[in-house]
Amino acid sequence: MPDPSKLGYLAGLGFGAWKPKDVARCLAELGYSAVEWTLAHFDPRTHSDAELAELMEATREAGLTVSEVVVQQDYVTRDEAARADRVTHTIECLEAAARHGVETLNLFSGPAPWDPSAPTLGRDMPEGEAWDLVFAAFDELVPAAEQRQVKLAVEAVFGMTVRDYYTTLPLLARYPSACLGLNFDPSHYALYRNDIPYAVRQWGERIFHVHLKDCVGVPGGLPGETFTFPLLGEGTVDWPAFLAALDAIGYAGYMSVEFEAFTYYRTVLGNDPVRAARLSMEQCRALLGVGS
Repeated sequence: MPDPSKLGYLAGLGFGAWKPKDVARCLAELGYSAVEWTLAHFDPRTHSDAELAELMEATREAGLTVSEVVVQQDYVTRDEAARADRVTHTIECLEAAARHGVETLNLFSGPAPWDPSAPTLGRDMPEGEAWDLVFAAFDELVPAAEQRQVKLAVEAVFGMTVRDYYTTLPLLARYPSACLGLNFDPSHYALYRNDIPYAVRQWGERIFHVHLKDCVGVPGGLPGETFTFPLLGEGTVDWPAFLAALDAIGYAGYMSVEFEAFTYYRTVLGNDPVRAARLSMEQCRALLGVGS
């Protein structure tokens, strides 16, 4: 069983508008040991170096670790100026991470299916062209990460060029770098009916970080249309098998909740991020078989 003391929470949804010290204090009180910051809190374009240092200090004072920072820029666009700026933005985040002791950044490939201006693969853009754009971005990003010794954890995301086990293969094969690995989110693998324990065993030490998120439905639309990310344990992820596979490869990193049960969050939890984080902790403890 992966270490139950290494549970984190992605500080999205309503937490994005909170002050870092309040987010960190809240998560620590709920029993989390790590926080996954987003660009709402850790972005060198909108926050000074002093503010980033304050963020890290607030995290430490709460007794938390920064498990990773979610950067997630879309590199699949025919707008060359936008693509170049997104690559530059990622490198700026890499530099800031190195300065402030953040070990891992979470990236994805693109195109983002929720962005109406982004191309749809196979309709607006051939997958081969999308791969050329992804490779052009990572041709710059991987050396930049190696230079600064910051890990890039790429997340497979529905509808994107890198979206499941099989579409992750070309990326990791092209860059056999110790600085390029995965943020393993089982919900996307479950959506595409991948054998999740097999994927975990195949990736092994290239899994840098884990998201805890469930899924039910089929690919083809957006969340709430053909599939949804329900509460943990309500979807199709086989949690005992997934956790056993992580244990089999000796995974000792952080597991971070990414709460995306959006309808439940709005209609039942009243858009309250604290209630979402508290409920998620209860679910995690049950899945991991630890006391409350």
